[in-house]
Amino acid sequence: MKELAKTYDPKGIEDRLYEKWEEKGYFKPDPDKSKKPFTIVMPPPNITGQLHMGHALDNTLQDILIRYKRMKGYRTLWQPGTDHAAISTEVKVIESLKEKGIEKDSLGREGFLE
Repeated sequence: MKELAKTYDPKGIEDRLYEKWEEKGYFKPDPDKSKKPFTIVMPPPNITGQLHMGHALDNTLQDILIRYKRMKGYRTLWQPGTDHAAISTEVKVIESLKEKGIEKDSLGREGFLE
């Protein structure tokens, strides 16, 4: 019986599988309009870049749902979305502006959004 390694080495498996999935077109959307659509918008990590177990759980559940619906015959799309952490984003932008000697209030709404 083959003994399992004490730590997981993704190189031994994932490169081979990923190449196979690309060859078979598993990442391409299914254009068949006769199938019922199922979409999940996947928010990216917030601007702080601090990932936590909530991110891992959320992405795992989304992955399970998309794969399940695809196996059930749905036309699936797991769509990358936009940053969902507006407060964290604003704080980082304000900090960056302050480092440049710019006050948020001096920019006005349009200037700040730019």
